[in-house]
Amino acid sequence: MTEREMGSILLYAGSIHLQEQHISSIREANPSVDFVEVESIDEWHERREELGPTLEAAVSFPYNHITELAAFPNFKWHQQTGAGADWLLRYPEVAGSSVLLTNASGVTAIPIAEHILALMFALARRIPRFVKAQQQHEWYPRGRLVELDGATLGIIGLGAIGEKTAEKARGLNMKVIGLRRSPEKSSPHVDKMLGPDGLHELLEEADWVVLTTAMTPETLGMIGEPELRAMKESAHLINISRGEVVDEEILTRALEEGWIAGAGLDVFEREPLPVDSPLWDLRNVLVTAHFAGFTLKYGDKVTEIINDNIHRYVNGESLNNIIDKELCY
Repeated sequence: MTEREMGSILLYAGSIHLQEQHISSIREANPSVDFVEVESIDEWHERREELGPTLEAAVSFPYNHITELAAFPNFKWHQQTGAGADWLLRYPEVAGSSVLLTNASGVTAIPIAEHILALMFALARRIPRFVKAQQQHEWYPRGRLVELDGATLGIIGLGAIGEKTAEKARGLNMKVIGLRRSPEKSSPHVDKMLGPDGLHELLEEADWVVLTTAMTPETLGMIGEPELRAMKESAHLINISRGEVVDEEILTRALEEGWIAGAGLDVFEREPLPVDSPLWDLRNVLVTAHFAGFTLKYGDKVTEIINDNIHRYVNGESLNNIIDKELCY
């Protein structure tokens, strides 16, 4: 296909994901495109009347300002540098617009899958307790330690992250149960696939329950008291999805009272996690600060996705990673 005439593409250089070398790579890979660049929201507001009417697309613009782009008559497409699209729940005017949205789905699959396994290994081998003992110069040769080999892993949400986690878990000789909206879509890394109505079946069987689901109206608060009580007392919960998928107050109670053995949490209802949250001090909880997807390779990987989609867009081809604005992923 031949390239078509089109408006300009806005590059938001203030993104934490795009460094100077990535911006240069995007420009060099797409020499026929008229790129305009802003480094901050303040600069955007100073130049929006100048730039807005000619904009057709944007890369990495902050979610809470996309409504401003969507209001311009010629604006058609936004490419985000993150994978999550639950921000659409807060901006129904964008969800209801004709603007095409694409994400960076898959770019964090490897680091998040590795982070999940790191949390599981740490909890299984009680590494936090031994780190504390080391800090106190305490010899602590005891504790209830478990093996991942042969255990059952339940993954709720079989997107790119869930698939990569399942693949790595099978390498550890774990049995994998998956749950996804469309269970007829199989996976070579999953022993048993369930649909949404199989949630309690998964919870009852799994030794490790991992939440990799997108945050949608259907998954909001999906793990509450009935679900936590359905889990084994020896089971652990790992959440790298969104904090709002779990009722945090009920989870805290479950951990305090021993309904489940422990949890590895990278996401929370409020972030940063408030300093007075009891989750900080629970001995069976491992807290990380919503960085499961971080990797030094992130910018390089997301730049590949951006360049491919810009090439497709300019040539009138179907884009990759199109977000379903009703499902929010």
